[in-house]
Amino acid sequence: MLHKVSNTVARMETRVAAVLAGAVTLLVLLNIASRSLGHAIYWVDELAIYCMVWMAFLTTAVLLKQREGVSVTLLTDSCTPAVRRALSLFSDLVILVFALVLLWLCLRWYDPVTLAQSGFDLQAFQAQTFNFIYAENTSTLGLKKFWIWLALPFFAVSLSLHALSNLVECLGARPALAGEAA
Repeated sequence: MLHKVSNTVARMETRVAAVLAGAVTLLVLLNIASRSLGHAIYWVDELAIYCMVWMAFLTTAVLLKQREGVSVTLLTDSCTPAVRRALSLFSDLVILVFALVLLWLCLRWYDPVTLAQSGFDLQAFQAQTFNFIYAENTSTLGLKKFWIWLALPFFAVSLSLHALSNLVECLGARPALAGEAA
């Protein structure tokens, strides 16, 4: 079940990242065209950057889920299958711990419990916590930045799911016997 949910989330992340990659391309082309005509659209740069940021977080989660991140395999290629499995378990565990710590930090940053306790009154929340995350606007789009920054907690949740799925999968895999091919 966990593996199916992780795979479904990864497919959705891949599709959204592909749409964002297309949006970045179109936004950059629009920016080039509008500037060459002498009528720059000032918010296009900022929107392209935010699309790239979201795309990067989405694709990073998928790459780590598929275990296709950049790696140096010189050490692992020379190890026995049992040692490779142990290293894979360790890697999955480190990624899961990182994702959970990041999720905890995001919860502290967004502080939804205190926000709810203050009745979603941003002034009261800011006075109580000195946390102005919900007050800051983007430079040209006029959006609240916390909407853009949601990429980070989304990434933390997604990465936690994928790392846990990979860890469970790795724990369930039987170690290869000495005579078996890796």
